[in-house]
Amino acid sequence: MPKARERTVLGIDPGLATTGFGVLTVTSDTLSTQAFGVIRTPPHRPDTERLVAIQREVEALISRYRPDLVAVEKLFFNTNTTTAMAVSQARGAVLAVCGAAHLPVRECTPLEVKQAVTGYGRADKGQMQRMVALLLKLKTVPRPDDAADALAVAICGAQTKVWTEDR
Repeated sequence: MPKARERTVLGIDPGLATTGFGVLTVTSDTLSTQAFGVIRTPPHRPDTERLVAIQREVEALISRYRPDLVAVEKLFFNTNTTTAMAVSQARGAVLAVCGAAHLPVRECTPLEVKQAVTGYGRADKGQMQRMVALLLKLKTVPRPDDAADALAVAICGAQTKVWTEDR
């Protein structure tokens, strides 16, 4: 019997100060973790420099892991418009890199991510993190939180049918 085709999903939890990333290998019946972590930008630097740093780091992740799909968390608008603007700028940098690399992007809402990971759209952060560790057979909850969130986004993205066939 032929081996199931492996696909790679890069999950991104965008933020100007901290952008989480998680890389999964996906087959028809398994999810496994290749890498996870965060991209940090110094708060004392101008936003333009911070966005370029995010851009370069995401380009490096794409070059290293060659994902078939990038899953990016959609902006959840809250009462803090300053935070929402910074997150949207970071998302824009990530989306531009994906567009330039001609990669399919699956944008996942926080509700979709929670449902994909826990089966419950109102799961709290702790429930989400424990389920990420359980689903990916990790011994501990991934740290920092932004990395765990990015792995959750990657899990959500792994459930999509949008894949490139020419990789």
